[in-house]
Amino acid sequence: MFERFTKDARAVVMGAVEHAEGVGTGSVDAEHLLLALLDREAGRASFALAALGLAERGDAVREALGEARRRAGLSQADAEALAGLGIDVSEIVARVEEVHGVGAMSGDRKDKGWWSGRRSFGRGAKEILEKALRIAVARRDRHIGDEHILLALTVRPGVPGEVLADHGVTYESVVRVLYGGGEAKAG
Repeated sequence: MFERFTKDARAVVMGAVEHAEGVGTGSVDAEHLLLALLDREAGRASFALAALGLAERGDAVREALGEARRRAGLSQADAEALAGLGIDVSEIVARVEEVHGVGAMSGDRKDKGWWSGRRSFGRGAKEILEKALRIAVARRDRHIGDEHILLALTVRPGVPGEVLADHGVTYESVVRVLYGGGEAKAG
């Protein structure tokens, strides 16, 4: 499948690996793919994110992803559902961090080494890349571009999709910007 990736899509995947390495996580996940997309300044996904105003709000997106990581990857919807059951996720995070330090629930393991020298891809990242392939095939595209990765992030439930939606980036808005029906269209 990787041979069908465009140069931009490959750069996003490599950027996601770098993000995972930077925080010392055990595997590349969907969050890392979104962070890598935010870092890019070229490509169709970058155009779509800029057209939807996310280029100026990238720091807010990174902050929202960081907060979710502090909550052990729970989305805001998950935290609200638990609150409905009387479980205060913020209080749990505060108590754990009080004892073990800030970010203790994030899953970051900077002290762990890797015998293979490679990062594995977590289920979330694999699902995003598989969904990107399905989106490309459904659109009859011969390649998998960074725009397909962005579209896949918008439709998969979880923190990255929730954060994107909170900032006005939905599947429909990205399709409108990339493929028409709006004022801007990526070429």
